[in-house]
Amino acid sequence: METQTNLNPPIKKIKLDFKDSIYATGRRKKSIAKVWLKKGTGQIHVNGKKMIEYFVKENLQMAVIRPLSYLKRETEFDVISTVKGGGLSGQAGAIVHGIARALVEFEPELKPTLKKSKFTTRDSRMVERKKFGRRKARRSFQFSKR
Repeated sequence: METQTNLNPPIKKIKLDFKDSIYATGRRKKSIAKVWLKKGTGQIHVNGKKMIEYFVKENLQMAVIRPLSYLKRETEFDVISTVKGGGLSGQAGAIVHGIARALVEFEPELKPTLKKSKFTTRDSRMVERKKFGRRKARRSFQFSKR
């Protein structure tokens, strides 16, 4: 007789009607976020979880809602996003970029204000590649004179 222990319970699918939503893609470092934006009550879901559960650190939570709070519309839109690749800060930046792009698609007159605060600009900074003859991208091996 075998007993099964379920260490990872199945993730509940979020049942939100996103038929009349706006889609946008955001990128940051190695992260790519697919973002769906819809008029709603201010719920934000990331990869099937609530944003507060996915991004535990408060600074990442504040970063994700920054484009909405800049426009003072935190409670007007529902956001569902799926994000892949990179770390948590890169994923948060990708979601910010995606939300900003979706807002511009939703209301084109918001573009100048979001562009001025650099939400629609893709942050092109990436990790520099490692070079041969070096320990990392720029760090050399330790030099010993004797």
